[in-house]
Amino acid sequence: MRVYVPATWPMLRTMVKNGVLEPIGGTAFALTPKLRESYTSGDDEELEYAAMNEAARASLRLLSVEFGLGEDATTPARRVVVAADLDDVALRPDLDDGAVRISGGVPMEKIASVHVDAEDAVHAVRQAAAAVDSADMGDLDAEFLVGEAEDHELAWYDPSEVALLVDMAL
Repeated sequence: MRVYVPATWPMLRTMVKNGVLEPIGGTAFALTPKLRESYTSGDDEELEYAAMNEAARASLRLLSVEFGLGEDATTPARRVVVAADLDDVALRPDLDDGAVRISGGVPMEKIASVHVDAEDAVHAVRQAAAAVDSADMGDLDAEFLVGEAEDHELAWYDPSEVALLVDMAL
């Protein structure tokens, strides 16, 4: 099953160094039956895109925590989503429509692609990361800020390009 793992830049660095992506809490997103039911129309490609967007929103939540803790002032304000093909995936109906749980780390050979915000999204992503919790609680101004970030398309990278991408950002 194709899954979309929310990540951050430090997680990408660690993935390049160790050859394994360690998802936070085993949470990922996929085209689940619940996600399919939540849309009145759309083919599999469109619904996979919706799952990837849920992972991108989760990446904002991860960035919110990193920025809030001030642990890594060098963390680029960019959403990161890692797409992988995995067999051991469990549905998570207690979370978002497309949420799934994966067990263990994701080895590089299972990664299909990596999706990252471009430089022009940094300002919007930083604002959205600060507002995502309020947006989740229904704050319309915060929802607007999150929407501004979500208007930016994530750039696609082949797994073979990720080491260079990480090096360029240092």
